[in-house]
Amino acid sequence: MEDIAQAQKERLAHIDFRLYFLGSVGRNDLVKRFGIKEAAATRDLAQYRELKPGNIEYDTKAKLYKVMAGFQPLFDYQPERVLSALSKGVGDDTVSAQKPFIPCETPSQLSKPDLGVLSVLTRAIYNKQAVQIEYRSLTSGFTTREIVPFYLVDNGLRWHIRTYDRRRGRFTDFVLTRITRPKLLPDSPVEDHELPSEDIQWNRIVELEIVAHPQLEHKETIEADYGMKDGVLSLKIRAAVAGYLLRRWNVDCTSSATLKGDEYHLWLKNRQALYGVDNLRIAPGYDQDPVQ
Repeated sequence: MEDIAQAQKERLAHIDFRLYFLGSVGRNDLVKRFGIKEAAATRDLAQYRELKPGNIEYDTKAKLYKVMAGFQPLFDYQPERVLSALSKGVGDDTVSAQKPFIPCETPSQLSKPDLGVLSVLTRAIYNKQAVQIEYRSLTSGFTTREIVPFYLVDNGLRWHIRTYDRRRGRFTDFVLTRITRPKLLPDSPVEDHELPSEDIQWNRIVELEIVAHPQLEHKETIEADYGMKDGVLSLKIRAAVAGYLLRRWNVDCTSSATLKGDEYHLWLKNRQALYGVDNLRIAPGYDQDPVQ
């Protein structure tokens, strides 16, 4: 599809998506989504049919194109993006409200970053600049800091920003909702030791082996839930975010799987992989049995 224009690829992807996950697509779907004429929508559907003739057939009664039994997607899909699109809608239009494709209910997010704050931080990341911020923490209270941000981090509950903190002279995470009054510092150059390439915890990759909790009666249920192979879910993640993942999924990090409760379905089999990881104080059971 190298010779197909990007705009048409996006329309072909929309056709493919609707066929795959909704079972049908019509010219009007393309007209509404992309603001094109019906004749252009007809050409897109014909183009898709040429590329994937076994995917699509026209239902003269419903006047829609329907998915065929032997459907094979034209594009690759990531489950996270598919679920987001189904529940929130798709597209780059951030002005008009997007409607979900199917009824979905997702947990309310209690912590929502201020977009004015976020915009300054993302500009700093994009342009590799330092920022002055006001910050509230549970340990230090209210302080003014200079930071060099370089990554946004979603820990499943709230957004953080990975940054170099000039006040403490080290790399760390800041909670986005605790930041106020950010100000770009274009005249304060970023030093070599403040670059993300110097962040050991960020650049270190740890390999985790997560298994069904030994105390479960039917371990095969959990193994199916997480698509485990030979009873093991193998993950490679940054050391800087390991604690977030282990807490989010309630992974028992004790050496002998001693945590009890209905929330503990998973156990970290190779806990020695956590040696030297900084943010393990939030990992379930770590404080009871620290890695030596």
